[in-house]
Amino acid sequence: MDFVEILKAIILGIVEGITEWLPISSTGHMILVDEFIKMDVSAAFMEMFLVVIQLGAILAVVVIYWKTLIPTDKKTWIMWAKIIVSCIPAAVIGLLLDDLFTALFFNWYTVAIALIVFGIAFIVIENKHKNVEPKVTHLDDLTFKQALIIGLFQVIAAVFPGTSRSGATILGGLMIGVSRTVAAEFTFFLAIPVMFGASLLKIAKFGLVFTMEEAVLMAVGLVVAFVVSIIAIKFLMAYIKKNDFKVFGWYRIILGAIVIAYFGIKGLM
Repeated sequence: MDFVEILKAIILGIVEGITEWLPISSTGHMILVDEFIKMDVSAAFMEMFLVVIQLGAILAVVVIYWKTLIPTDKKTWIMWAKIIVSCIPAAVIGLLLDDLFTALFFNWYTVAIALIVFGIAFIVIENKHKNVEPKVTHLDDLTFKQALIIGLFQVIAAVFPGTSRSGATILGGLMIGVSRTVAAEFTFFLAIPVMFGASLLKIAKFGLVFTMEEAVLMAVGLVVAFVVSIIAIKFLMAYIKKNDFKVFGWYRIILGAIVIAYFGIKGLM
């Protein structure tokens, strides 16, 4: 086993663990990281690896919010019903048109545009809602209609890489009067069925036959993504209790500009 390849898996796990939960686009970061850190594996395995290590990130949500997620009463069952309703639009689009959208939009310029556009949107929405009390301040107050609207924003992320699944759903929540903490928590919960389903789909397409090296790389990526995700989630929840999302908006704009500059210069060379 080449230690360098393990180190690459660790780096990719760190990037996944941070960017999956912060509204800054894991895809945008992975595209840049892949330019400098290329794992010595097949293209098919790499495509699956980048999706499946998200299972580590999902596990972090389950561990942190275990008591909230376990359906022990009617309130929790209702919450899960809202999560399912919210996931339906993205699930339908993903199953029917995933390959088409990947072929059309999985490129650096789409990612860069999505980073910048949604970065601007975060800044505009936060400025607009400054000093405005949110209508929904607790998960229990979220209606099925609001959950569906948030789910429709998740479709945007499914279609356009670089939008950020967490970024799109959080922004959707803010726009309809959901508090930052509730929007973020509901986004975390939405990720469980969406990312679990996407991982199973990628594994099914790839097959269950791995080499020992591939299995080790997968395990390393999963564990690292899990540990880093716990840190990232706790950081985000502590941060937004006292701050807004504008810093992430500015970060997205800067990252989008870097992506355009890097690939633009690369194309001229």
